[in-house]
Amino acid sequence: MRSILFFFGILFTLNLTAQETYKFTTVTDLETTPVISQGITGTCWSFSSISFLESEIMRLTGRSIDLSEMYQVRNTYPLKAENYIMRQGKAQFSEGGLAHDVMNSVAKNGLVPQEAFSGLFLGENKYNHAELVAVLEAMLKTYVDNPGRKLSQKWRAAIEGVLDVYIGKNVDSFTFEGKRYTPQTFLAMTNIQPADYVSITSFTHEPFYSKFILNIPDNWSNGSFYNVPLDEMMATIDNALENGFTVELDCDVSERSFSSKDGVAVIPENEENTLKALHSTYPEKEITQQYRQEEFENYNTTDDHLMHITGMLLDQHGTKYYKVKNSWGTDETRVANGGYVYFSEPYMRLKAVSVTVHKDALPKETSKKLNL
Repeated sequence: MRSILFFFGILFTLNLTAQETYKFTTVTDLETTPVISQGITGTCWSFSSISFLESEIMRLTGRSIDLSEMYQVRNTYPLKAENYIMRQGKAQFSEGGLAHDVMNSVAKNGLVPQEAFSGLFLGENKYNHAELVAVLEAMLKTYVDNPGRKLSQKWRAAIEGVLDVYIGKNVDSFTFEGKRYTPQTFLAMTNIQPADYVSITSFTHEPFYSKFILNIPDNWSNGSFYNVPLDEMMATIDNALENGFTVELDCDVSERSFSSKDGVAVIPENEENTLKALHSTYPEKEITQQYRQEEFENYNTTDDHLMHITGMLLDQHGTKYYKVKNSWGTDETRVANGGYVYFSEPYMRLKAVSVTVHKDALPKETSKKLNL
């Protein structure tokens, strides 16, 4: 009888422990710029990647610079349009993109500060690309659905004109802190070398320690990713953060267990606890390489959103979480933690589609296996 009571006493204690309100302790908190909002746009890929580069500039130079997100958006749309038209409409055209799209744009077009190219016009204080996207989509559909006629050479100028109207004309030079720059000389000043950044993923349908084109919808530009085992991808994130490097993240945020409003993202072991686990600690699933692959191939894991990993935390039970900077603003009625979401380690293992890091942030053994 005594042993039975003792057993139920243990179960009662575990149940209480499992339902404690989250209490977090910071382990690593790397320097970054303030959280801002992407507004009514699908340009998280630029906002998160630019935030990542802003932290890289801090690491490399000690300077805090507010970079323009819309400059990279402005220079990427023509490439998306060309890809769509040259493939006769049999390609992805959307607001979405990935981190390498920003890196490619930076390499080609340089960097500019926010004050030189905001992407907003007089009287505007919030991004809204709904009309822009509708206009571009209608134009592109007209160009490709034009039977019996040759494609006019005017389409490039027409696309540029629309982008000029809705986002702004490109800048060739500007003054920043009393000095004149071009986008390329400004890039040189920041010490950013786009070629130094690599994208890492982990899937079993391609060989590990090789590069492949990740087959996800927003990879319209056919960017290549290094493929490593899941434990090594997670070790890459940890090694980066522990050594002063932040991490760019492509992830799935469509799960009910992801909540910007509550500020956490978890994978409860028991799905009945999904909503309760947004407020209190519950046991989480063990995420294996096989389960991650299954969830990707059955469309339960999709690349919905890009964010910026800037630190690590522990909850009161010693469970690891990642501090992830979002681009949905800081309105306390909509977001928690000042605009950050705390990803549990199981959530990151399952829902991180890929990460982008400086090549020096890779663990030495992983870097050696990838010949970097």
